[in-house]
Amino acid sequence: MPAERFDVPETDAFTRPYWDAAAEGRLLLRRCGACGRAHHYPREFCPHCWSEDVAWTEASGRATLYTWSVVHRNDLPPFGARTPYVAAVVDLAEGLRMMTEVVDCAAGELRAGTDLTVTFRDGTPVFRPAGG
Repeated sequence: MPAERFDVPETDAFTRPYWDAAAEGRLLLRRCGACGRAHHYPREFCPHCWSEDVAWTEASGRATLYTWSVVHRNDLPPFGARTPYVAAVVDLAEGLRMMTEVVDCAAGELRAGTDLTVTFRDGTPVFRPAGG
C-alpha cells in the first residue's frame, strides 16, 4: 500500500479533470462563461458573479511570485524529505492567486515579482523561475 500523502487533496469526480490534466503536465483553471473571470481553487460556481456557467480552461503556466516562506520542518509525508522547501503564493497571468511551491531556486535568490513558470512534480503543479 502506498504511503499516505498530505501534499494533495483527495480526488473526487468534480476535481478529477484538474488532477488528470496535472498528471499530463497541464494546469487547468475554472473560467466563468458569464463574467469571463478565472478562479482557483476549483468550484462549481463563479465566486465573482455566482454563475454556474463555469468550465475548465488551460492556464498559460506563467506567474509572478507574490510571497513565500521557507519551511524547515514538516513531519507529514512527503514533506519531511523535501525540507527545506519554499511554500509560496503566486499571481497567475490569468489574474488570480494560487498556493504552490517554488522549486529549482535557492530561497535567497527569490524576490517578490520573480517571473515563474509551472512545472509538475508527481502530478502536482509547482513553479520554477522562468527561463530556468
